[in-house]
Amino acid sequence: MVPMNLNPTGSADYVLTGHWSKKACEEARKTGPVRVVASSEKTGFDRIPDLAIESQDPAAAFLHITSNETIQGIKWTVEPPAQEKVPLVCDMSSDIASQPVDVNKYGLIYAGAQKNLGPAGVTVVVVRNDLLERSSDNLPAILNYKLLASKDSMYNTPPTYGIYMVGLVLNWLAENGGLEKAGERSRMKSGLIYEVIDQSGGFYKGHAQPQDRSTMNTTFTLGDESLTSKFLEKSVKNGLIGLKGHRSVGGVRASLYNALPIEAVETLVQFMKEFERANG
Repeated sequence: MVPMNLNPTGSADYVLTGHWSKKACEEARKTGPVRVVASSEKTGFDRIPDLAIESQDPAAAFLHITSNETIQGIKWTVEPPAQEKVPLVCDMSSDIASQPVDVNKYGLIYAGAQKNLGPAGVTVVVVRNDLLERSSDNLPAILNYKLLASKDSMYNTPPTYGIYMVGLVLNWLAENGGLEKAGERSRMKSGLIYEVIDQSGGFYKGHAQPQDRSTMNTTFTLGDESLTSKFLEKSVKNGLIGLKGHRSVGGVRASLYNALPIEAVETLVQFMKEFERANG
């Protein structure tokens, strides 16, 4: 929907940092020309690539990034440099509401609710008013941002229960210190795991470069790959489920979304230390 609405005639620039930014780029190619202006694919998507303003098209319809890559555990810590008149578009599906964001730096933000905001089925879109004018009347009505905005997001019957749940989550966030505190909790939870990884002497190896580590998804492998299946089996027996890494990366992935309490992370950290002592 982003390229269909914001790029009816021109070209768009994309930065590839992992699975989801690459998927977004592939979808955009179906609607028109796309330029990849930076990519870390050659290093296995283990970092945010260097992005020079000079490499970007000053006439691009927009510059697209994915703020957090769930599979590789990569995160943008600051907004990228962009051409002055080119809107910044960001997929924040996996880290929205996990920290403060200056929305004025973006032309459009989109996010599935299912990580931090509520149940699957709700998508949040924050779009600058002037960009709505790019939506063509030739678009299918249900895919037209301008039409949806003009109908207060109720051109068709919206998923009312899902939206109600998002409202409850937002109230919960507000009552628990807002996004500032959410950011502190995210850094604290991920920091506990990264500390174990960094102090393991190579027993655990983080996938992401330290400067670009995600606070939402901690990804790591075991120095001895033969221990991975044992780690995952024992983790389940200790009540730690869903830790198997994506097949494209392997290893282990611990997702630390807003709903996950610090106690769960402390339990994982203790398990990691005990597993290292027993198998190191």
